[in-house]
Amino acid sequence: MPEASPSSKLVEFKGGKISVMNAYLRETDAMKLADALHVMLGGMPDFFSGEAAVLDFRDLAVTPDRIDWTSLLSMLRRYQVQPIAVRNLPDHYAASARQAGLALLTGEESDGGIPAAPPPPRPTAQPAPQPAAPVVAAPAANTMVIDRPLRSGQQIYARDTDLVLLAGVSHGAEVIADGSIHCYGPLRGRALAGARGNASARIFSMNFGPELISVAGVYRTFERGIPEAVGAKPAQVRLGGEGDKQNLVVEPISLG
Repeated sequence: MPEASPSSKLVEFKGGKISVMNAYLRETDAMKLADALHVMLGGMPDFFSGEAAVLDFRDLAVTPDRIDWTSLLSMLRRYQVQPIAVRNLPDHYAASARQAGLALLTGEESDGGIPAAPPPPRPTAQPAPQPAAPVVAAPAANTMVIDRPLRSGQQIYARDTDLVLLAGVSHGAEVIADGSIHCYGPLRGRALAGARGNASARIFSMNFGPELISVAGVYRTFERGIPEAVGAKPAQVRLGGEGDKQNLVVEPISLG
């Protein structure tokens, strides 16, 4: 048999999996989106830590004659979002999106056949905690259990289930669950429960001190510090209010 030439092994293509989040855009103006991101992320420019993203335009409210892809992509990259593709893009934008180096996707699955990560939390006012009797929900039967500490830059996503964390979550780490999140170690990173809209999901922590929390897309950051009533103490997070006036309630858990 003839020997393979050295150049034939300089590149190989193999199947693989990659975690990709969806960014649902309702606006294409880079300046307006930059203002919204600044408010949403509490001024944290490195929140996304270089995560790959698919830009989804299914909720686009207004369709301008053209999209300034250069400005839009540059703005997202300043927030360390790395756009790699678009989905649900009106046809008349397709050619310019390709020229900008973006792939055109169809369907709800990302390339590689894995589910895309849920959309970023939507902004809402930061409410004061409201008194209510805490109710600790039992984890679902098919709960995902993580027994190791999560370090900065690591991400865990529990699809269609609860997430139980037996060790801590460090600053810069992120945990996401379609159900509730139960953290038995220090919660110091970002925790997003009810990621696909489950309004009954909750976040439970035995040592509360996160950077950001979210339930069903309603979020709250703590750039001004953790409230003394729950800081480094057992606490739960749930949705309060109704309709568009929903807000996050953060309250202590009594273990006595």
